[in-house]
Amino acid sequence: MTQDKDIAPKPDGKLHVAIIMDGNGRWATSRSLPRTMGHRAGIEAVRRTLEAARDQSVSHLTLYSFSSENWRRPLMEIEELMKLLRFYLRSELATLHKEGVRIKTIGDRRALPPDIVDLIEHAEEITQDNKALTLILALSYGGRQEITWAARGLAKAVERGELKADAIDEHLVQSFLFTGGMPDPDLVIRTSGEKRISNFLLWQSAYSEFVFMDVLWPDFSAAHLAEAIAEYRRRERRYGDTVARV
Repeated sequence: MTQDKDIAPKPDGKLHVAIIMDGNGRWATSRSLPRTMGHRAGIEAVRRTLEAARDQSVSHLTLYSFSSENWRRPLMEIEELMKLLRFYLRSELATLHKEGVRIKTIGDRRALPPDIVDLIEHAEEITQDNKALTLILALSYGGRQEITWAARGLAKAVERGELKADAIDEHLVQSFLFTGGMPDPDLVIRTSGEKRISNFLLWQSAYSEFVFMDVLWPDFSAAHLAEAIAEYRRRERRYGDTVARV
């Protein structure tokens, strides 16, 4: 786990949108197709969403791509997901770089195949100076796992005498998370009609607005993103106060 202090706070008026991309399997099943075809269709939805995000003043887009719990799925499905991840990183990098997209990942990359780790590191290095939009892929990611790792890192720092326990506050904890240096999400979207967050950005979404949509992820479109953002903009964000804050 590394801290990423070089990412500046998002510009005023820009949004950090995080999406739980749910429904690939059900989309395929409803069409009498293998689940793997749903995941392939989901790649197209990612492309559409990225394009739409740039038109909707989104500065950061976090996609829940593969959770720490997804390792429990059948081996054949995991292998297909890894194959699709390889394909995406190889086929999309040049286009994303040309369009000014910065690629970041969060999660336990130690669990990923070594060649995928190499592809991730290459993509992050090549795009590190891009500023049009930051695409954050949550891979082998779990919110409880992330908080546990941060707590362990803080404990070790105290053991080494690098900081005092009394100095630990929420800002210091945040710096030890996978997302250290990144802005918290303003809006969290979940597709498929399910209404839970499934261990996603537990710390970071404390004051996020949530929009749950009935559309399955492969059918997610620019219109759906615009609808979710419009709903977000209609809400008042109070952060526990009595007066709304922007």
